[in-house]
Amino acid sequence: MILSRIKAAYFAVEFTISIFLVVFFMWLFKNNIRTIRRIWARTQRFFGFYSIKIEGEFSQDANMIIMNHQSMLDIVVLEEVHPKNLCWIAKKEIGEIPAIGKILSLPKMIAVDRESRHSLVKLVKEAQDRINNGRVLAIFPEGTRSQTDTLLPFKGGAKIIVDRLNLKVQPIVIVGSDIMDVKNFSFKNGEIKIICLDLVDTSDKNWLEITREKMQKTLDKERESLKS
Repeated sequence: MILSRIKAAYFAVEFTISIFLVVFFMWLFKNNIRTIRRIWARTQRFFGFYSIKIEGEFSQDANMIIMNHQSMLDIVVLEEVHPKNLCWIAKKEIGEIPAIGKILSLPKMIAVDRESRHSLVKLVKEAQDRINNGRVLAIFPEGTRSQTDTLLPFKGGAKIIVDRLNLKVQPIVIVGSDIMDVKNFSFKNGEIKIICLDLVDTSDKNWLEITREKMQKTLDKERESLKS
């Protein structure tokens, strides 16, 4: 426990410094923002002493990926391994943090104001713009990090975007990113597994809940295999 907390402190300092550096380099080299983000993500794996395993393949047709959310490492590992330029949909409060908030605005991520009634119109409009520019939308439909082995109920934002823009969705299940535990301030060595599921059949009006069930079954199966 002591070692995991020492590592957590070490990584917290390194990670914070790295955010300032990546923001600076994205501002300095605006034509190479995607490359800078990928290099940054790879350095986090080096400093975090974790490994990544990918099962399945990222769909070349998908223009949205939805994932379960356990820690900040979910974003980091996807930034490193996903072949396309991701556009993360995040809460606007992140973008309002002085200096660090540029991590959203410089690479043209989408910041959502959950309190605004007009935010949905803006969200759909910005989502269409990013897709038109070859980006892949990335969203955590739970809306926040789950603290248990059960996925939280999926919020409707992803479904609205998909239905309005007729998008193709690929679910991604992430296992092991909870080696980084902010609540207990610990960070363990380990492997993070990324499982790429098949594209979703969005013709069913209940596709979001059906997808949640498939992701939960995959997550349960993986966790059971780790116990055996």
